[in-house]
Amino acid sequence: MNTKLIKTALRLSLSAGFLSAVADRFGMWGKAVSVWGNWENFLNYTQQINRWVPGSLIEPLGIVATAAEIIFPVFLLLGFKTELFAKLSGYLLLVFALSMTFSTGIKGALDFSVFTAAAAAFALSTMKEKYWEIDSII
Repeated sequence: MNTKLIKTALRLSLSAGFLSAVADRFGMWGKAVSVWGNWENFLNYTQQINRWVPGSLIEPLGIVATAAEIIFPVFLLLGFKTELFAKLSGYLLLVFALSMTFSTGIKGALDFSVFTAAAAAFALSTMKEKYWEIDSII
């Protein structure tokens, strides 16, 4: 398969995954298909998988995670500093996967393919050839 097509698919699928999660926490998916459905439920889940974090820091943590889950996919979609934002995405996803694993068990992280998404992000970060990316014209 063509490397350019694989890189594009990785950029699009990682971006879609992040942006879908953000849309869910803001209630944009509707109750029938949502995991959280609203900000409050998202923060409750954030507390659940980060039990060692003081309660007063859960909302700031949720805001930082949400900001990263908006910024990273936008830059991946644009192809701006793709290798950097793919690597940052991989680390973010790995932190999510490990937090899920150590707090609720490995099943959730596996069911939601968070380790797979982290590996995909790290793989994307190694692809140097530019295709439909702002980096190729800057």
